[in-house]
Amino acid sequence: MTLAEKNTTAAKVTMGKMTNYRWWVMLFIFIIYTVANADRANIGFALPYIREEFAMSNTEAGALISLFFIGYSLGQIPSGFLTSRFGIRKMFTAGMFLTSAFTGMMGVVDSAFHLKILRTMVGLAESPVVIGCTATINNWFPAKEKGTATGIFLAGSKVGPLVVPPLCAWIIMTFGWREIFLFFMIPGVLLSIFWYLMVRSQPGESKFVSASELQYIQTEETAVAKVERKKEYNLWWLDKIVRAKKVVPLNTSKQVFRSWDIYGAALGYFFIIGISSIMMSWLPTYLVTIKKFAIMKTAFVAASPFAGTVVGNFLGGWLSDKYLNKRRKPLMMVTAFSASLMMYSLVHAPNDPILLAMLLFITGVFFSLGYSAFACYPMGRVDKEQYPIAWGIVNTGGQLGGACFPLIVGIILDKFSWNAVFASMAVGSMICLLIVSTIIEPVEDPLERPRI
Repeated sequence: MTLAEKNTTAAKVTMGKMTNYRWWVMLFIFIIYTVANADRANIGFALPYIREEFAMSNTEAGALISLFFIGYSLGQIPSGFLTSRFGIRKMFTAGMFLTSAFTGMMGVVDSAFHLKILRTMVGLAESPVVIGCTATINNWFPAKEKGTATGIFLAGSKVGPLVVPPLCAWIIMTFGWREIFLFFMIPGVLLSIFWYLMVRSQPGESKFVSASELQYIQTEETAVAKVERKKEYNLWWLDKIVRAKKVVPLNTSKQVFRSWDIYGAALGYFFIIGISSIMMSWLPTYLVTIKKFAIMKTAFVAASPFAGTVVGNFLGGWLSDKYLNKRRKPLMMVTAFSASLMMYSLVHAPNDPILLAMLLFITGVFFSLGYSAFACYPMGRVDKEQYPIAWGIVNTGGQLGGACFPLIVGIILDKFSWNAVFASMAVGSMICLLIVSTIIEPVEDPLERPRI
């Protein structure tokens, strides 16, 4: 054995066997965020029965839905600062535990007022959960895997609404609407404890991560790898469209709060989350009252757009890492443009449940291609220390959209029709496209037009 081979062997022994615990952490994130989003989505299916008991107008029902997003948006930036201060592990565990506890309390309310208070508290408590998920991905994954990991994470946000309709339909038929919230409380409480025991804020703090995996996570791409990736990605014209530039990452909170790129991403996310919240909260009511579907048929159709978003989130994250060389804006723009077309198509939605489910599935796929890119975008624009704050700003914008849009839908429905709702969503998608087009795509090496 040569000296070089002996050194290589010794290095391997020192580094230990290559573990892949980061993907186990990704699985934990997927499951936990699925449960967290089920906690927020279950009210959509319970809403018709809540309105019967507490006699609510469309506007009041929209306000009830919006209260979650009001609490959620108010908690984003403070959660970013608190996560930076106390660490992901503590804030994530506390947030998930309280989210589930407040969800369970909604099943024992005696008035609409108490229901509104608890709905707001569910949103406020869940704020550290989403900050913790994305910050964990930013810390635990190398740059070349962050898009894929974020796509998996946000797919979990759509698996929740996907499993909610059939599960809620069974609970209502077997027990009642109150039991929905009691049933959904249990897994979240258990998973919060599980997270505290199994996941650390940094991979270097975890006993399950070998030195080899830690080095893999922390090592940037080699110069040779960068050249190879640049050869694969030669769409110079796309770099012109998305305004790709090499920029210095923002490394202070002051810089983050003064950056148009962060605010532009937040405003774009405002419309994306707003439209998503409408589909999550108002779709069952639309299917029951307008399409006159029975409860199980409603559950089947209401789940279809979220099945599409699961596919779209996986696909979008993988495409941005594999074929777009970590560029996030292209798919953000594709989502905004396609959402406008799909929302307009719902004005002429078919009455056949199979055809409508297919249309909503396709809508979900295109709508979510760039969904994960909004969370990935700040990862390339700011350093790791400032990421929780930057993502807090972006997600604040998104959740304000989630707060405003369901309420706006209620107001529109009290005066107009569902066609006006879908037309308004189409216009909102086009505004999102215009805003997103103004922000910079941060890249290490923007492509130039090849010289002939």
